[in-house]
Amino acid sequence: MNWLEKLRDEAQRPPAQPRMLLLWSGQVIGTVAPGFLESVDVDFLRGQRITFTHKKTPGLGETWSFTAPDASFGLNALAQLMREKGRSGPWRNEQIAVCTPQGQRVATVERGAVRLLGVNTHAVHLIGLTPDGRMWVQQRSKKKPNHPNKWDTLMGGMLSAADTLEQALARETQEEAGLDLTQLLQLQHGGQVTFACPSDEVSGGVAYMRERIDWFTATVPQGMEPKNQDGEVQQFQCIDQATLMEWLVQGKFTPEASLVLADYLKL
Repeated sequence: MNWLEKLRDEAQRPPAQPRMLLLWSGQVIGTVAPGFLESVDVDFLRGQRITFTHKKTPGLGETWSFTAPDASFGLNALAQLMREKGRSGPWRNEQIAVCTPQGQRVATVERGAVRLLGVNTHAVHLIGLTPDGRMWVQQRSKKKPNHPNKWDTLMGGMLSAADTLEQALARETQEEAGLDLTQLLQLQHGGQVTFACPSDEVSGGVAYMRERIDWFTATVPQGMEPKNQDGEVQQFQCIDQATLMEWLVQGKFTPEASLVLADYLKL
């Protein structure tokens, strides 16, 4: 199995143990690992008029269903409880949309909870090219909670609940690379890659990643160079295709960037 086959296999893996569906008003909005909600003592939330019920649901098997004055209120109270118990992912103070499998948005929740709750997420990447065909890539900060020091596309980021795809693309390009999207040339949508696999964001095998990544390409004009604005990038480098392939084979890129770049290269 070559590096790309292995990477694609790793990006589409079931959880180590079957996860239980998380329901709101009978609608599936996520999944949780067996025993996870018990470990954070969800009964504590009854004082906030939030109840979680473990039951068998016809056609769905073992599920957790919750009631609350509002779905977002309930999920964020749960996220805060997870944080207090030391069971959340990195806390961002950023809300992520929570949708049904059909795409209906029903709530928002803190980003640090989405992998634990198996919430579907949406991200965007930008491949930045030079006029002569080389590529701008970034090295992630050594302080990043996920994949520190790894290499990435020019920009990659998750959509917040307040974002459209276009807004996230513009904001993240400015924050990560200091570039005005309107000044880039030949901006176009390139494709999508998906992940459905265990996440190491929290130890113990209780986190699961379900994410769709839309990737774009654009040309950075001659004389314009990326410069990080949010402290999440160590450095940018401009590399040729031979170096790009070498780094991909060596595993220097994040899994997300590797699959995006493989899609771009039509590997």
